[in-house]
Amino acid sequence: MKILLLRFSSIGDIVLTTPVARCLKRQLGAEIHFLSKTAYAQILEPNPHIDRVWSFRKDMTELLPALKAERFDHVIDLHHNLRSLRVKLALGRPTRSFDKLNFEKWLLVQTGIDRLPDVHIVQRYMDAVQPLGVQYDGLGLDYFIPPGQEVVLPALAPGLMPGQYIAFVLGATHATKRLPLRKMIDICRNLPQPIVLLGGKSEVPMGKLVSEAAGPHVIDICGRFNLHQSASIVRQARKVLTHDTGLMHIAAAYHKDIVSVWGNTVPKFGMFPFYPDGMERNTTLEVNGLSCRPCSKIGYDRCPKGHFRCMMDMDVSAVIRALE
Repeated sequence: MKILLLRFSSIGDIVLTTPVARCLKRQLGAEIHFLSKTAYAQILEPNPHIDRVWSFRKDMTELLPALKAERFDHVIDLHHNLRSLRVKLALGRPTRSFDKLNFEKWLLVQTGIDRLPDVHIVQRYMDAVQPLGVQYDGLGLDYFIPPGQEVVLPALAPGLMPGQYIAFVLGATHATKRLPLRKMIDICRNLPQPIVLLGGKSEVPMGKLVSEAAGPHVIDICGRFNLHQSASIVRQARKVLTHDTGLMHIAAAYHKDIVSVWGNTVPKFGMFPFYPDGMERNTTLEVNGLSCRPCSKIGYDRCPKGHFRCMMDMDVSAVIRALE
């Protein structure tokens, strides 16, 4: 059996599809192909449960004839948008799609009425392959770091050892999902153990400001490492402080103790840290009781209301207690 999985972006969403690939491979012995954007192919290529990764930058048109020639037995759509519909129509093979619950999310954002089921998105992904006789195996998420990409910690700072520091993931795609700079500094300044600041190139100015203001126990590596190397630093941390972002899900794949801080988005959307059955190592911190929250299922560059209370009212002492 040959199966094509579709999920085009982004980091966290793709990591959350890994149980589907694993269960299909182990339970059906299927040949698993995965179509995604080139920027995210690196997440999938080291995965031993995926036989071939197909990728595109902007336009997938050139890939469609080759994909059609594969004659997949099934196409599993884990993105479920117009672009994935185009792939399904072009290939003309049996398809299954996951339920995005777009109406229920819209209802919660626009009216505050909660009709969302208490189901993680991983289970909704797994529901798409259940008709093939595949069941979730209870083993959580996967993330595989290629050889040569593990980070040797003492190279970051003398004496830095695994299990002795907090990894603080500064970034998030949208500003309304991030703590204000002042609160980041206060958290770091009031924690005695080493803290490693993680982020991409866009977080370089932020990391510099936080580390300079918080003290020498804060190690800023924003913009210095690729995704796999950042995952290695997360894997070796004692705890992970993170916003609602991709490295949060990578931390869950490594069964780390997570303190997740939520701004304009809410765990109710079904994308909170996902662990193996019987394991729960996440502490969720959010400002409850705000009529304007959630204001979006994704996020904004600035608070639509102007007050940003979902993060400005976040209790710094609660974050510190959770990390201690």
